[in-house]
Order: sequence, then structure tokens, then C-alpha cells
Amino acid sequence: MDFSFLHKTTSILILALISFLFLLFQASNASIHTYDNNPFRDVGNSALLPGGSEGLAASLDGARSFIRFENVTFWRTKAAADEHSEMEHSTGLVQVVIFEAADRNNIGGSAYGGQRSICCTPDLAKLEGCKQGEVIRMPSATDINWPIVLNVQFSGNYLSTKMDNVDVPITKTGMYNLFFIACDPKLKGLVMSGKTIWKNPNGYLPGRMAPLMNFYVYMSLAYVVLSVIWFIQYVRYWKDILQLQHCITAVITLGLFEMILWFSEYANFNNTGIRPVVITTWVVTVGAVRKSLTRLLILCVSMGYGVVRPTLGGLTSKVLLLGATYFLASELLDITEFVGTISDISGRARLFLVLPVAFLDAFLILWIFTSLSKTLEQLQAKRSSIKLDIYRKFSNALAVTVIASVIWIAYEILSMSDGRVLGSLLLSGTFLPLPCYVLFAICGPHLRTPKGTPTRRKWEKNMMKKLSL
Repeated sequence: MDFSFLHKTTSILILALISFLFLLFQASNASIHTYDNNPFRDVGNSALLPGGSEGLAASLDGARSFIRFENVTFWRTKAAADEHSEMEHSTGLVQVVIFEAADRNNIGGSAYGGQRSICCTPDLAKLEGCKQGEVIRMPSATDINWPIVLNVQFSGNYLSTKMDNVDVPITKTGMYNLFFIACDPKLKGLVMSGKTIWKNPNGYLPGRMAPLMNFYVYMSLAYVVLSVIWFIQYVRYWKDILQLQHCITAVITLGLFEMILWFSEYANFNNTGIRPVVITTWVVTVGAVRKSLTRLLILCVSMGYGVVRPTLGGLTSKVLLLGATYFLASELLDITEFVGTISDISGRARLFLVLPVAFLDAFLILWIFTSLSKTLEQLQAKRSSIKLDIYRKFSNALAVTVIASVIWIAYEILSMSDGRVLGSLLLSGTFLPLPCYVLFAICGPHLRTPKGTPTRRKWEKNMMKKLSL
């Protein structure tokens, strides 16, 4: 395998990580969507500003789910304001549009099958019956009151206008989007400040994150059980511990630490609505280290390290380089996805950064299964039936994990494209135990080592003799 590309990839990722962290730590973000003179951008025949996108659950008895607007203020340019007199009333319209992802086609329209427009044009006014100069809205098939459109008017020649503080109740579970739209071309250069609060019945966590808070509790318990079993054996045979078993201990410790940190971060996020950048960066860094070590551990076990071969030989530097590259790629992706992230839908940066991780995962899977195949052939040739049976079970566990991962990715893409929140919530929770499952599979062959130093020396001598055959 050619590893030259890893050196270039690692250098690029290091520079990208340093630059990204420098920009990231300029401010702290919160689950409450804040807008600080955010500019509108031209989209088709409208000026548009995305306000957020989150999964929200329907209101429960005694617990409300809502989107709240607080101190939302729109500012137009002085040139736009000077076109009107002080006595005029409606001198510019900004519309606040809230819709469920399933109803995204209910916003906008097209005349004679042409390009889709957000704002009503003279032709669309005749065809659709919409009001010229306003957002085209068609009632939802499930609720005629949705999508929600709130109007905010400029008055006279004032530079700004403030939206009333209102709550929009959520009565149906779904993925909701918020947009601020201006159809008046004279409002070019419009900016907005203020905040919106998106609240689920049980707290501030967005829809896709909410089920994970309790799930991290179960994952922590799973790691505690594994840790107790492993550390009992670790203490019993501490004189005979192999280097690989130190790595397994480190991965288990990091896994437990990561689950506890994630739960703490989510609990704080849910209760306060604040997601500090430093804390979340620390959590994702621990996770990136754990993921990198886990993959290297699986690769080493697949090569037979600690079971059928005493060292990795000349492959050590290549394995370490691959691990460092994967850590950098994973760190960049997780920082983009989690640090300061509020909305449930990630931007284009995540789609770009997921490619190196996907490529490295594919490369690792190829290397792991190639090494496993060679190790199984070696064990079969030596007729090591016990080790052969262990490695076959390990191979099956890895195959199940890879298949489950592919199914999860396919379903996740389908769920998000269709705006189905519940499916993606369930799949997010289902996918997380897979690393723990693989870790159990790794620990199985290494839970016991030969008792006593003489036994171990004899075991190592026999293994070296077999490898030399």
C-alpha cells in the first residue's frame, strides 16, 4: 500500500485545524440562535437570511414546545429609508417564515414551469393568486395554518423596525426551518439582530440531540461494566500484561471518559441553552483520540499483534502515521459538527470535511480485512484451532459492524432528505453502541494471559518459534 498520500494529507489537516481553531475561539455560541447584524443575501428574486433549522417535538401535557422571538430588529440602509417620508406607514415588508421540512415545497412557486421564485411576481399573482411582493405560501396538507408567515413592516423613513416578541407553538413533531425574507428590492443591504429560542418540551437540546442525553447514560454504564471486568483481569495479571493490553486499557478509559463528558455537556446544554466552545472542543478532542486509538487497535489485532506476532515490524511508523492523520481529520469534522453548533442541519463545511474521514475509514477497512485474511491463513496453516476460532468470531463482529454502518449511513441520508426526524433520532442512538460492541469483541481474546512469568516466557518462546517456521 502506498502511504505517501498520508504525509501530504496530514500536513494539510494540521494547517486547517490550526486555522479553524483560531477562528472558532473568537466567540462562544449558545443553543439560543443569536443574530448580530447578520446580512441578508440574494436568493432568486428575494433577500433571505436563514434563522435556524432544528428538530422539534410536539408539545406535551404541561410542557410546551415553541420558537420564541426576542428583540428581533431589522435595519435597512439610509438610502432605502430616505426614499420615504416620515408620514408614510408601510414602507418596507420583511416576512418571517416557519415551515416543516416536509412542507418545503409549499414555499415559493414557478410560472409556466420556469425557475422557482420565492416571492410573488406579476405572472405568479395571476396563476397562483398570491399577493405581489410577498412570499408565496401554500397551505400544508395536514394543517392549513402552516407554514407560518409573520409580517414585520417598516414605518416612515425610520432606519429600523422591531418585531413583536412572540411565541410560535409547535404542535407536531418534525424538522422545522426558519427564514427571514424580504421581497422588496429596495431593501437591499438589510441586516438583522436579535435572537430566537427553540425549545423542546424537555429542554433546549435540538431534536436530534435530545434522545442522546439519556443514551450516553446507558453507554457509560456499558463502559463501566466492561471496565470492571477488564480491570479485574488487568490487576490479577499485571505482571504479565502485554503492550497491546495497555492500549486496550487506554481505549476503555477514554471511552468511559468520553461518554461521561458527552452526557455532562448535553445536560448543561439542555438546562441552560448555552454550549461553551472550550468545553465542547475538549469533549470532541477526547472523542477523536478515542476513535483513532480504537481504529489502530482493531488494525493491530487484525495483524495478529500480541496474539500471533510480537511486533509490527516495519509497519509501526505507517500505522502511527495513519492514526495521526485520522485524528486530525476526525477532530476537524467533529469540531465543525458539534462545537458551537445549534441547528440540526450542518453546513457545506461538514460535507467537505467528511470526505477525508470517509476515505481514511475506507482505507482502514481495506487494510483491516486484508490483514485479517492473512492472519486467518497463518493460523489455519499452523492449525491453531483456539486462536483461529477467536479470530473468526472477531471477523464476524467486524463484518456486522461494517454492514450496520453502511445501513445507518444510507438511512441517515434518506431520513434527512425526507425531513423524517424520528427515524434519524432512532438511528443516531442505534449507531453509537457499535464502537463499544467492537471493543467487547477485541477484549474477548485478551481477557486472560498466561499466569506467571515462566509460563509467559515459554508462551513467547513458542510463539517466536512458530513465527520463524
